[in-house]
Amino acid sequence: MIISPIAVEIKRKEPASYRPEKPPEDLRQLLNFELPPVSGFARRVWKQSRMMHYNRLIVCTLLVNLAILWMSITTWNWWTAEGINLQGVSHVLLANLSLAILIRQQAVINMLFWLATRAPTSWPLKIRWTLAKVYHFGGFHVGGAIAGTFWFAGFLGALLHQYALGVPGISAGTMWVTGVLLILLVVMIIASLPKFRAKYHDTFERVHRFGGWTSLVLFWIQTVMFINDQSQHESLANALGSSIGFWMLVILTASILFPWLRLRKVPIEVLTPSSHAAIVRFNHGVTPFAGSSTALSRNPLLEWHSFANVPAPNEEGFRLIISRAGDWTGSFIDDKPSHVWVKGITTAGVANIELLFKRVVYVATGSGIGPVLPHLLMKHVPSHLVWSTRNPRKTYGDALVDEILDAEPNAVIWDTDALGKPNMVKLAYRAYKEFDAEAVICISNKKLTWQVVEGLESRGIPAYGAIWDS
Repeated sequence: MIISPIAVEIKRKEPASYRPEKPPEDLRQLLNFELPPVSGFARRVWKQSRMMHYNRLIVCTLLVNLAILWMSITTWNWWTAEGINLQGVSHVLLANLSLAILIRQQAVINMLFWLATRAPTSWPLKIRWTLAKVYHFGGFHVGGAIAGTFWFAGFLGALLHQYALGVPGISAGTMWVTGVLLILLVVMIIASLPKFRAKYHDTFERVHRFGGWTSLVLFWIQTVMFINDQSQHESLANALGSSIGFWMLVILTASILFPWLRLRKVPIEVLTPSSHAAIVRFNHGVTPFAGSSTALSRNPLLEWHSFANVPAPNEEGFRLIISRAGDWTGSFIDDKPSHVWVKGITTAGVANIELLFKRVVYVATGSGIGPVLPHLLMKHVPSHLVWSTRNPRKTYGDALVDEILDAEPNAVIWDTDALGKPNMVKLAYRAYKEFDAEAVICISNKKLTWQVVEGLESRGIPAYGAIWDS
């Protein structure tokens, strides 16, 4: 049901396919109940955003590294007065940095989602509840980057120590390159801190991109120099061929280059039903799967923005829904570019976890309808929609709203211009109960997403939403 107090006036102007609307009082009644209490202190604490699986994976990765460090000191004797096992330290730091890089590779992400969603819906809900947290994989990225940087600092310290002792196989050039590389890694971590990233997002993105490319080049230089230093009685070619570090760098380089090898400029059609939103159509020979996203850019060296793909059944190409939410999106809506850059492959997003459940409720606000719409159209899983947005027909156009209602006739669409902002936790909880769903998937801004996810999970309801870690 879509609610608006100006339904009669609008209806006169719409074609016969236009769906009648109900008075706002019908929708307000959905909020006339009290939410059940949070189930227990332990659950309330464990389900807070600070305790989400993303952060748990960071802690887990750091604890594993602490265990390795402890073993290297107490059992493996890597750190002794006679010398330090530089090869062992270099392998651990490379393993951490490889984890940080590869876990972000688009094909790896798609594989993780594919594996997680292979579980049948006959499995116990608790298992599927946890498997659906697969999109928190970014915790490995952060944990690996932090741990790898600390090991890198230890590696530099070990080089300086060995060099001071006059141990052969270490050159001043290797130490200098290692030192510069360590500084770069530290700068990238600082730029990734949540407060810095939120306030200076463009700077964060450029530091990450250009710092990452520079780091890769320096890694190659440092690796070749270090292997050459250590290969006292062996040719450099043979030493490189037998080096784990060398082959891992080959894999990492291929992983980083792959999306850029698929960089291309493609034509688009932009429809702007209002000054707040744009519906962008692509038809360049690619029809992505429902629940995937595409990264767009108007200047591929400076910034990229990801949006959810909206493919339709038995239709080539796809659409994106873009709302005005900053300088880039505002300029996109106002300027209507004829072409944009895309790269890599379409990548799985959070809503793919629907396959783990028998029935789901989608909660969306504003342009959050974009990631939800393909799932409503494809009907892979029975689903119910709760969508809160400002004047939906005026903002997104009659065609899109009618398409939503054709796919989900019982959708609850809350017009915030007419009714104000609702209690989304209440709407989500009621929809979950009445639809007899197994999970709730929320696509909204960061604050509201966590209100819904935390509000439901603390009451024993599986709930999921984006975590803004990319």
